Amino acid sequence: MYIIPAIDILDKKVVRLREGNYKDVTSYDVSLEEMIEKYQANGTEIIHIIDLNGAKGDFTNQQHLFDIVKKVDMKIQYGGGIRSIDMVKKLTDEGVFRVIVGTQAVTNPSFLDELSELKCSDQVIIAIDVLDEVIKYSGWMESSPVKLIDYIDRCLSLGFFRFLCTDINKDGKLGGAGIELYKKLLDHSPIIKLIASGGISSMDDVRELAQLRVESTVVGKAIYENRISIEEIKEWNLRSLIKF
Repeated sequence: MYIIPAIDILDKKVVRLREGNYKDVTSYDVSLEEMIEKYQANGTEIIHIIDLNGAKGDFTNQQHLFDIVKKVDMKIQYGGGIRSIDMVKKLTDEGVFRVIVGTQAVTNPSFLDELSELKCSDQVIIAIDVLDEVIKYSGWMESSPVKLIDYIDRCLSLGFFRFLCTDINKDGKLGGAGIELYKKLLDHSPIIKLIASGGISSMDDVRELAQLRVESTVVGKAIYENRISIEEIKEWNLRSLIKF
């Protein structure tokens, strides 16, 4: 299992939200470029970036990101408001390693059908934000009537196999990962490549996730709050057998 450091950006600033609430924002005194370069210097191969402006339909951060991507030798998985096939193409053309799709994939069934025709499943991550086994979307403000397991099965039938699952109950609280949720998903579909997100507070949480056959885990707030050091991430990832 690989640890993927997370960076959330809002108005070009590095921030963290609590439970997705834009009114509950913690800003950090470091730039996006500085954070990426710091991770790169410590051997990280892939970084997880969520564009919080993009999630609201404002893509003013994108060019800033593209400029940075061209400067660094780092694989970027990027999400935030990606609601068109053209946007997926644009991001991959600009050098984004993997594109995260969420709301549009949940609300518009034809979107995934069209996306599957591109034969780009290895470059796409299906984001599933879950609150008490209910799929949430649009910044966690709306609930989908589609059952969680049914949604995963539909994605798999279209060739998508990598999922970023965020347990909303855990996100931003540093209270531990959603082990029960991830176990249920992997028990149902052992073939999926699962990226765990939300609640990671220590390397003990990382070790617990590793026992579940999770492909990777996204860690954000625990790094900024000095619960997990970059050196610990480097040591863990060097031992990881996952190759991106």
